Amino acid sequence: MTTIAVVQQPPVYLDLEKSMQRAIALIAEAAAQGARLLVFPETWLPGYPTFVWRLTPGADMGKTDELYRLSQANSVDVGKGGLEPLQAAAREHDMVLVVGFQERDSMVSGSTLFNSCAIIDADGRVANLHRKLMPTNPERMVWGFGDGSGLNVVDTAIGRVGALICWENYMPLARYALYAQDIDIYVAPTWDSGASWLATMQHIAREGGCWVIGCATALQASDIPDTIPFRDALFPDAEEWVNPGDAVVYKPFGGVAAGPMHKEKGLLLTEIDVAAAAASRRKFDASGHYARPDVFTLTVNRRKQVPVAFE
Repeated sequence: MTTIAVVQQPPVYLDLEKSMQRAIALIAEAAAQGARLLVFPETWLPGYPTFVWRLTPGADMGKTDELYRLSQANSVDVGKGGLEPLQAAAREHDMVLVVGFQERDSMVSGSTLFNSCAIIDADGRVANLHRKLMPTNPERMVWGFGDGSGLNVVDTAIGRVGALICWENYMPLARYALYAQDIDIYVAPTWDSGASWLATMQHIAREGGCWVIGCATALQASDIPDTIPFRDALFPDAEEWVNPGDAVVYKPFGGVAAGPMHKEKGLLLTEIDVAAAAASRRKFDASGHYARPDVFTLTVNRRKQVPVAFE
């Protein structure tokens, strides 16, 4: 059996340095409880830009610009070693990490932001880096589009792990691309919550025959620092639960293993039998004996898409 943990604590909102320190403390806390895998929600570093859902496009463009600038300045630049503190913590605690973060890519423009998810193995290696393929609704005001280069399920110290971000999990072909790679643990960092989202997680566990971890950032308005521009206008009720979290773990082929953890902060921990995933697919294997490749086929373009090539 393998102990896994899910973060249901907020970051220090839009403060990358302090949020990174909090992440490292949470890794140590999970390790002390025997966890071999720790999952962070969607763009936990430096915090999901929930302001895009609270501002009016056009009318509030100036406010969006100011908040974007702050968010951009606190985004993770992987090319400049932005994940190295987490890689070091993974090595120190012999732990696999799945981390949602907002990425700034100085290797290209240095300006466009991406909603990214890294799988860091227990040896500190970045085993996979995936950028969200399709930002949802007003998210397109702050994020660019990812590509297929990160649609990978990768070997880690605790099994084969893959991840899709938030509403990518409603994209049947994206899910299928992961199912077809012998997945053990399917991670869905998100900003979504509630009954319909939990039903989706349950469905994926049954459809994919894999362990499914869903998690959003549990965040109250009181967690937003006073220094954030337009804080009082955006979050007037200090007691509001901006997001209840709803961290959850589902068993392969369905059934709750742990959670949902609703309007509560902390770590959700449970033990899983990683090998149960492959065994559960005897009854239904979406990319195996149920696939019918004579009728249906899927082609995935994994080439990294870049706007310029220097020769």
